[in-house]
Amino acid sequence: MDWRVFARKMASLARDLLAQDTVDATLARITASAVELVPGCDASGILLLHGKRVETVAPTHDLVIESDRLQERLGQGPCFDAARGDTGERVFRIADFTREQPRWPAYASRARDLGVGSMMGFLLFTEDEDLGALDLYSRHPGSFTEDSETAGWLLASHAAVAFSSARSQAQMEQAVATRHVIGEAMGILMGSHRLTEDQAFDVLRRFSQEHNVKLREVARRVCEHGRLG
Repeated sequence: MDWRVFARKMASLARDLLAQDTVDATLARITASAVELVPGCDASGILLLHGKRVETVAPTHDLVIESDRLQERLGQGPCFDAARGDTGERVFRIADFTREQPRWPAYASRARDLGVGSMMGFLLFTEDEDLGALDLYSRHPGSFTEDSETAGWLLASHAAVAFSSARSQAQMEQAVATRHVIGEAMGILMGSHRLTEDQAFDVLRRFSQEHNVKLREVARRVCEHGRLG
């Protein structure tokens, strides 16, 4: 492993990640970089955990999707545990799936059938939040070395910051868009029903609560149809 070359590639990747336009594009760049930069990696994906429901993001191969679905069905597995963030583990490496894996016996036997030879996973986290797990797969036993683990951990550290930044930016843009739609809807109600600004907002808010519809969706309907409902 030539760490000088790796460092240059990581510096270029860090700039590239921050230049992506969307969260999805950022995540796709992360997983593609894992295959490119981490020795032994054949496939990569990001696992997000919503309670016990698994979401697979930016998989580079169907193997990642199949593995995540398996872990969701079984309620166990290394990626599943890494994404939880409450186990205290921030990295795992399983060197050889041909050997017995007592911690995840049900998953390991089926993972072998999927073609998994070895794998690694890294908790994606920042100081404020746990984001999920970056998971790396090889079809061959013994593919991931200490150097692979170090490279994966460095990539995951950069990835977590980029992921968090992209998500925050997306949330900010959505909030601005939501305020714009609500403001437009209020203007329509104010003009058509001779309401004050506070009264128009209260009409939107009450309709949202009474019909269990998000305020943004209520506002969108008013903008499209000129009325509630």
